[in-house]
Amino acid sequence: MAGAVLKRASGRGGRRYVPMSEINVTPFVDVMLVLLIVFMVTAPLLTVGVPVDLPKASAPTISEQKEPVTVSVNAQGKIFLQEAETTLDNLVARLVAVTENDREARVFVRGDRNIVYGRVMEVMGALNAAGFARVALIAELPAAAPEEAPRRGRQR
Repeated sequence: MAGAVLKRASGRGGRRYVPMSEINVTPFVDVMLVLLIVFMVTAPLLTVGVPVDLPKASAPTISEQKEPVTVSVNAQGKIFLQEAETTLDNLVARLVAVTENDREARVFVRGDRNIVYGRVMEVMGALNAAGFARVALIAELPAAAPEEAPRRGRQR
């Protein structure tokens, strides 16, 4: 309550009070720290929950305003639409329902690195045959290459 604290100003009347002009930022900082902790805890939970070991790729990342739909194929060959397990036969019908029949919706396909390549291609072929043209594969960016260790031995 910074505005409630008043100082007595010396002057003619002697009874004149001037408001204190200092602002207390401690409550603001406390609220910001709590919000930071909440967002740090919830951010990892917002990603797609199907565990998939993605292959590495050096292609640039895609940035888009609209949230994409994710189809995942795990190491056992099971197919997931977002986080719900489905079959290849039901995939297209469920995808049409999720995208509200928007064939221009971006669909990301995540395939485990240990899965047979043909299984991922079956999924992509079914999506393409259903009219979804904006289908992309997701891969992990490679880790930064470690710096070359200094060579030991005789220099000539």
